[in-house]
Amino acid sequence: MPSYKIAEAARLLGVSDDTVRRWVEAGALPTTGASPTEVPGDALAARAAELASAPADPADVLSSARNRFVGLVTRIQRDGLMAQVDIQSGPHRVVSLMSAEAADDLELQVGSLAAAVVKATHVIVETPKG
Repeated sequence: MPSYKIAEAARLLGVSDDTVRRWVEAGALPTTGASPTEVPGDALAARAAELASAPADPADVLSSARNRFVGLVTRIQRDGLMAQVDIQSGPHRVVSLMSAEAADDLELQVGSLAAAVVKATHVIVETPKG
């Protein structure tokens, strides 16, 4: 089973090294017993899923799309008929290209709460070598 050093675990969870150390000391995150301290991959994955609870979704609809990234609009760049909208959802930046009219209809502005919904037929999964 893979395991991760404190700094790696912190980077993957989007928190500081000190936060991971406090979780380990409080018993909220187990370790492998190795030195230097390592966190088992399955425990890290469980903690990541726990931390990933998204903000309340602004939509009041049911959807078949399971890839919903709720976050804040951080940038809107208009160029004639088109607009590029960046949404920061936790550690994930999602970029959408849409018509400027659609961006206007949605009343998007920097700081707006929005959800990026992705429905894809192909999802590529990669892992590091070694």
